[in-house]
Amino acid sequence: MRYQSPVANPFCQYWEEVLVCGGFSRYWNNFINWLKAFWAGCLIKNLVFVFNVIKRISLFRPLSITKSFNAYSFRWAIKRIIDVVGVFIGLILTVPFFIVIPILIKLDSPGPVFYRQERIGINRRRLNIKVQKEMGMADRRKKAGFGKPFMVIKFRTMHRYAEKTSGPVWAKKKDPRITRIGAFLRATRIDEIPQLFNVLKGDMSLVGPRPEREFFIRKLKNSIDNYEKRLLVKPGLTGLAQVEHKYDESEDDVRLKVKYDIDYIRNLKILMDFKIILKTVFVVLSAKGM
Repeated sequence: MRYQSPVANPFCQYWEEVLVCGGFSRYWNNFINWLKAFWAGCLIKNLVFVFNVIKRISLFRPLSITKSFNAYSFRWAIKRIIDVVGVFIGLILTVPFFIVIPILIKLDSPGPVFYRQERIGINRRRLNIKVQKEMGMADRRKKAGFGKPFMVIKFRTMHRYAEKTSGPVWAKKKDPRITRIGAFLRATRIDEIPQLFNVLKGDMSLVGPRPEREFFIRKLKNSIDNYEKRLLVKPGLTGLAQVEHKYDESEDDVRLKVKYDIDYIRNLKILMDFKIILKTVFVVLSAKGM
């Protein structure tokens, strides 16, 4: 759009909006619209959730009848409150990372800053399809799903189209697909920071088993005992298996991490979550993530 100067302009000088703003207004409007949707879909929902829990506690009424959240006990309600509060604190503390890391990623290799991939979340259906059929229960799913799928978001640590030829495979030491800055991000677990938005949305928790792809779940559920039991709780930004063991490189690594996950689920305590979070900080500072 062209504008004429509001003052006397005998030379008919004009300026172009696109030259002055560089087309920035369009991106700004898109960002504002995304922010409004995020506020309505995530922030307000979580604030209402916290308010209802506090209200039930103050009235000494059972939390199990609260309809504002999907929880099965007081423990899960408290865990969700910790998630929401922890996300807000985490986002404030990690603002510098969201400024510096994207610049380093762009300078290191071509491609997007963030990496999105479908992962499988909590399986709210406690019975599998086979057991449901034996009990005469109808199942409305079109296919055998292991849990609720969602899109996980991370800082990109591999070259663009890294799995185009190899397909889904585990990362390994000195993996050529991993970028230089990506190796550092994976060692310090900084690449996981954007998953705070997944926690805020409710797809993940701060602490829990690592979210996995459906490809690997189908591959490992028959060879590793109790593998599907990892889906009984929400996947976590960090977890007992993540702080006690390195990234998966083989089936033996997965088998050991499943034992940690099952141990966490069976002995789930809020105090354990705090210990795991503190240990995660140590892993980040010592770069012992690989």
